[in-house]
This record gives sequence, structure tokens and C-alpha cells, in this order.
Amino acid sequence: MKPFVLFGLFILSSVAALAQTGLRGTVKNAKGDALPYAAIIVKGSAATDRSQGTITNDEGRYELALTPGQYAVTFQYLGFQAVQKTVEITNGFQTIDVVLEEQAFRLAEVQAKAGNEDPAYSIMRRAIAKSRFHQLQVQQFTARNYGKASFVVLKLPAIANMFKKQLAEAEREANFKVGRPILYETVSEVTFRQPASYNRRIIASRNSQIDQVVPASFYLGSFYAPKIAGCVSPLSPSAFAYYKFEYEGTFREPGPNGREIEISKIRVIPRSWGEGVFRGVIYIIENTWAMHSFQLEYRSSQGFTTNTRATLSPIKNVWVPVNFRFESKGSFFGVEFTAQGASSQTYNQLTVNPAFVDDVPVIDEKKEKPASVLSQRDIKGQSFEQTVKKQKELTTKNFKQLIKEYEKQQFKDRKKKGDDVQVVRNDSTAIDSLAGKRSTAFWDSIRAVPLTSAEITSYAKNDSLRITREVKMKADSLKGKKKDKFSPVGFALSGSTFRLGPRTRLVWTSPVSNIEYNTVEGYAIEGGLRLNRMASKADSLKTPNVFRSIPRWYVGAVGRYQFGPRALVGYGQTGVRFVKGSLDASGGRYFYQFNPANPISPALNGLTTLVFEQNFMKLYAKDFVKLRGDVRTLNDRLSLAGSFEYARRSELANFKESISPWIDWKNRTFTPNRPDNVELATTSFPTHNALTLDLWAHLNLGTIRYRVRNGVRYRLVDDEAPVLSLNYRRGLGDVDYDFLQLSARQSLETGIRSRLSYAVSAGAFVQDRKLFFPDFKHFMGNEFWFQQGDPVTVFRMLPYYRYSTASRFAEAHVFGEFRKFILTQVTVLRLLDLRENLFVNYLTTPALKNYTEVGYGLNGLVPKVLPFFRVEVIGQFQDGAYKGLGYRLGTTLNFGR
Repeated sequence: MKPFVLFGLFILSSVAALAQTGLRGTVKNAKGDALPYAAIIVKGSAATDRSQGTITNDEGRYELALTPGQYAVTFQYLGFQAVQKTVEITNGFQTIDVVLEEQAFRLAEVQAKAGNEDPAYSIMRRAIAKSRFHQLQVQQFTARNYGKASFVVLKLPAIANMFKKQLAEAEREANFKVGRPILYETVSEVTFRQPASYNRRIIASRNSQIDQVVPASFYLGSFYAPKIAGCVSPLSPSAFAYYKFEYEGTFREPGPNGREIEISKIRVIPRSWGEGVFRGVIYIIENTWAMHSFQLEYRSSQGFTTNTRATLSPIKNVWVPVNFRFESKGSFFGVEFTAQGASSQTYNQLTVNPAFVDDVPVIDEKKEKPASVLSQRDIKGQSFEQTVKKQKELTTKNFKQLIKEYEKQQFKDRKKKGDDVQVVRNDSTAIDSLAGKRSTAFWDSIRAVPLTSAEITSYAKNDSLRITREVKMKADSLKGKKKDKFSPVGFALSGSTFRLGPRTRLVWTSPVSNIEYNTVEGYAIEGGLRLNRMASKADSLKTPNVFRSIPRWYVGAVGRYQFGPRALVGYGQTGVRFVKGSLDASGGRYFYQFNPANPISPALNGLTTLVFEQNFMKLYAKDFVKLRGDVRTLNDRLSLAGSFEYARRSELANFKESISPWIDWKNRTFTPNRPDNVELATTSFPTHNALTLDLWAHLNLGTIRYRVRNGVRYRLVDDEAPVLSLNYRRGLGDVDYDFLQLSARQSLETGIRSRLSYAVSAGAFVQDRKLFFPDFKHFMGNEFWFQQGDPVTVFRMLPYYRYSTASRFAEAHVFGEFRKFILTQVTVLRLLDLRENLFVNYLTTPALKNYTEVGYGLNGLVPKVLPFFRVEVIGQFQDGAYKGLGYRLGTTLNFGR
């Protein structure tokens, strides 16, 4: 199990039984200052697994309900000496106020001398070697967990003064006010079982805004894992590549069974601060090399810094998390806010993995000479438990090898037993029918972290608003249920959706919402009407990833009026969805780009045509009938798709010879709707009939894994696995050709927010007895200074159609994204979330030998506001000869169809 559990914003929680006895008090330092979020750990008799805990609130106050009995209570705060007290609970709440003294650290006997390695590195090597051991140490547990999160808007931008009426309404309806906490509390019963089964039952939930139970999406992670919260853990096997460590001293405190333990304080220093790494301190227990506690902060991609603090406690000699706290402050578009959260977990039962009961000393072979070293033959096929018992000590390398061998054996055993080894996580959440109806007295009896005065005010205000809402609901029910109002303005400008039944929707898309311009159609408007039949509730629950938002079947039509030629075109369509595939049919008359991948969007082409007098989009007409289907198999690793189309294809011209743009550029004029191509004297073609069979196969070579949520399997896509694609296209009728293409694509993580992506393809017309320009192999070119689409596979300066081919081609793209490269070596620039790119695009055809683009880009051109824009500089080469330099402003966003 992951013994350290990180609970994110709006984290899960658990409940203790109602009680009127317990502990309360304050925790302060010697100066009398409150110590917020100090840990209070309570243990009963040694015979029980039960360990309870809480933390102080912002005011340093704590309160914990306990049944009568004797308890050992430990008060902890990072950087201060722990205080232990034995307490007898009889009647009522007992008050214990504690003063903590600052921790006195002593330095290890081996001091870091000039040129010597800091002692922290030896400590961390052993802690990292045992990190997976600590993850697997707990076989199963049941726990009760209380969690609280709050969000406070501290300041609104000056523009908010224009919306005073709306802000007043938000206070009346949603209990929102600047400076007032928005609270969320929940208590849950949590059960864990190896390898990754988490079940929770929410028995109480409360928030300060609405009356409904909102099951928070809880996040479970482990600092022993290589990554946590999107950051590299200080205990990751690759930690030394991202962090430096400094030893700051050692202290002693009572440990399990009253034995003293030594705890070292290690300063965690990122080699380059920014998103994806932590900084702060981590406390490591000598000999076991487990975590004792930590205080770390990390920076999110939005630029917010979050401080985290956690304390672990021993149960059956296993150090498990008992409380966690986070705090984040920031500003977004002028809105200043703070967010805080706290979680306290009480373990009822805990079972230790029997293979990991006996601990063995792990030595750092870089500092000590081991008595013996195990070979790979000594480890392979051997029992972890038996090997540990035979060895007096293990090197860090041998220990990691033993853990890997143990996991291999466990995987094989699970497979033999018939376990679903493809499931890497199995979660379930249930909500008690009384979860949202708990009384204030109930909450006061089980709340692990006392409310602050501001939080009490927020709840009191919400209670009064609840009464107002209930009175209003009763009044509305007497008047009768209100029907949704029809909006003529919305119907005309954007469209409307009409509910015809529980599962039937009629969707109207207004032509006014889709206005385009090009030199073939002039202005064009497009609207549609579609009848959707949604899947049944049973199908939606069984396969929500398929049927949650996609209709089971549909039928509809699209109409497009062209103001230039004063004509109406359009098509009808229908389709049905299955669990593993779909089938669609369409037919009509419509205008299409020669490149079916649409290298320039209609919206961008409208801009270039009207404003810059450059009509890049080239169209042809199709009167067609098309049948398309796809199916997924091999556990969704293999996707097969195909289409069969009959089309009468005809050439189009600009709707008139003299077209005036909004801005008249003296050195530009509109080009004909007939692309230039080096392989053809003219791309003109006669009206003809074409039967086209188009087949695709996509194979994902990655490992198939699933995550189960409430019994529903969700496939986890392996983003780093290679994907192979095969395309075969056959032309019949007035055309006669066979086209074959093989492609491969992959994207690999090379570091924090750094990736290397590539895409390669090659193909040829294996026979080309007769074909026209629409049948050519076209490439994703670009001729405008603004670049759209996939940054990996789009050429920056290649003309759209000049080098389209009816022969053979080879194409390659490599795109590297770097968190720290040239400009981002400067910390200030890196913290602005800027990322640098290097890319190479290559194409060769019989008419275009070795065309190459080499470029440099900078992502996040407008940091925090428009992070999806980038600026690029590109060098253009052909057959090794330099051809010129270009600049592009790019985005990954696509506009229009």
C-alpha cells in the first residue's frame, strides 16, 4: 500500500462515533504564539491497532472526541520537540494546553568537509532504495478519515465594482462574499487492500454553499512513488537528477514500544525551481529509512505555490500518515485567494504484509564495504522473505533488485489465481442516505479540526440561507413547476436543444452561429437539425466512456447557403453507436478541401481572405453517398476503420472574377481556385465519378491497463506507447489507383514538462493508372504567418498543394519540448511557464528532394493568460541548401470545422 496518502483539494475524510468525552486545548510555542496545524496523535492500549489523530486549526486550537479510557497523546510540530502525555479520559472533555520548545538538532559524527559528500546523500540513497518497500508494507487497512477544505477570495479586481448587483445576489443565493470562507467537510470510512483497491463510504458531508452532498473527487498518492501531484518525489529513483540534499542535523524522540529513534532533517533543494519539483524539508528515520514527517512546497502550472505538511505515526512498526495539511495562495486575473485543507486519519485495523515484517539493515555501498553482495542469480526466483532472513545486511542495489523480483513473483501469482492483472486501480464510493442530513451536534462531536470563528460565521450564514431556500421551494411548489422558457434570441443566434422525452433530444444549430467566407462561396451560413436518441441508463452505467455524452443513434441534416453563387448545398446523416464501434451513413452535395485533413480552417481562411487578400483554401464539389464504420478489438489496442464512398466530383471556380477584400493590398491579388502543383501542368479535372474504398488500421503497442470506478472499467491510455497505422485506399470508376501508407507515432517524456515526439510515414501509389488531383497524397502545409494545429506533424512553410504527389513520399517530424533549455535557464522566465521547442520537419518526393525545416519555438507567449500561443523561427532547406528564414505565431487551437 502507499502508506503515505496525499489528499488533494476537497479531500476525502472519515468519521468517529458520537461521543461527549475527549480532549481539547491549544498548542503554542514558548513565546505564546499559536502553532496552526500541529499534529496530535492519540494511541490506546498496545493491543489495538487503533490510532487516532487530529491537528490544530489556524488559531492553534484542537478538539478530539474520545471514549473513556487511558491514552498516550503525542503533540508534534515540525521544527519543535514532541511532547508526550498519558491522559485518563473519564467524563466530559479534558483540557490540555501544550507549549512546544524548538527542536535542538545535533550534527552527525561524520561532518561534511570541503570536497566531501554531504551526509544527506547517503541517507537519501538508503531511503530511496527502501521507498518501494514502504509502499508495499501495508497489506490492508480500514480507517476513518475527517477532511476539511476552505477557499477564501481575499480581493476582487477593480472591474468587479461594475457587478455589485450580481455580487450581492451571489451572497444571498450562494453565500459568497469576499473574506468569507467557502467550506467543505466530509467524513468517510476507508478500506484499502493490496495491490490497489480503495473503497470509501461517505457517512457525512457538509458545505457552506449548497444543501446537496457533493462526493469530492479524492486523490490518493504516495511520496514513496516516483511522482506525486505531478511532481518528482524526493524519494523517486531519479531524485538525484532533480534535487540536491543537505543534512541539517539529527534529533531523538520516543518511537514504537518506547524505544528511542533518531530522525535526520534533510533539506530538499531542486536543481531548478519551478513546476514539477518540491522544495523544503523531509525527516527520515535512521535504520528503517522511513519518512517521519515533511514540509514541502510545489508550484502548479497556473503559477500558484502550495505548501504541504504531513506527519506519520507508527502502527505495528509501520509508519503511516495520520494527518496532512495544505495551503495555497495566489492571484488569477486580479482575483486574490487562499485555499487550505486538512485531513486526519484514524486507523481501525491494519495488516502488515507478512513478507515485510522482518526488516534488514540497508547499507550505502558507496560509503561502506558490504560483507557480501548478492548476484542476479542469487536473487532471481528467490523468496524475498527467506532472502532477507539469511542476510545480515543488503546493499541499496541488492535491496531494490529484491523488491523488483518480489513484485514479479506477486504478479505471476495473481495471474495464476485468475486476478485481473490489467486493473491497476479499483475504487468505489458509496454515500450514506443520511450523509447530508447530519446535525450540528453530530458534526461538533466528530470534527477533528475545530472551526475558526470565520468558518463558524460562514456556516451560520448558510444555515439562515437554507431556511430562506426551503421557504422559496415550498412557495414554488404551490405555484406549480416552472417550465423551461423558450428563448427566441438564443434559437436565432446559436440554436436550441428540445427535450422530446427522457432519452430523446432534438438539436437545432442556427445558421447565424456559423458564418464563413471564401472566394468560391462568398459568404456562407450553415445550420443543422439533428435527432439524438441517448443510450439507456443501463448502457450508460455499464460503459459511460462510450455512452455518457454520445447518442446511441442519431439522424439529421446539414444545410449551407452560399451567397456568392446563390446556391444551397447540404447533406443528410445517420448513425448508430455500439460498445466497440460505430456505423454512419451520409449523402448529399457539399464542398470540400482537396486535402481531407483540412490544412487551413474556414475561420482562419476567412480572416486571410478578407483582411490579407490571400485565399488559401481550395475547394471542389462532391455529390456523394458514403458509408463509414469502425471497430475496436484486442482490448482496444487495435482500431479498424473503413469507408466506401460513391461521389460525382466536379471542379469549382471563384464565384466571380472581381472580388474585393476588406483591405486592398497593392502587391496581392486573389488566386484561382485551382492549386499549383509541380507534378501537373494543371490541376484542372473533368466532372467524373469515383468509387473510393478507404481502410485504416491503428495498433497501440503499449500495455493495456484499466482503472475501475464503482464497477466500471476505464481504459488508461499509454500515452508513451508507439502507435502504428496502415492505410490502404482503392479508387474505382472513372479513377483507377491503389495507395498504401505506413505510419508510426510516439511521444516520450524526457523530464519534467519535457517531451520528445516523433511521427514518420511513407507511402506510394502502387498503381496509378488514372487519378485526379483530389486523389493525390496531400501534406499539412502552411503559407500564413499564423500557424494552427498539431505542432508535431504540421509543416511551417510548405505550400499547401504545390508538392502534393501522385507517386511516392517519405515524411518525418521530430518535436522536442523543454522545460529548461536556453532562455528558461533564467529562473524568472521559467516560472512564467515558458517552454522552449526545437523541431525538424522533413519531406521527400520525386519532385521535392529532401525538403527540411529546422525551427525553434517559445511556448506561452502570453504567460498565464494565453499559454497556448507560441512564436517560432524556422530555417528552410532543400537538398541541404539554405532557402530562407521564416517566422510564425502558432497555436494548438483549431478554429472552425
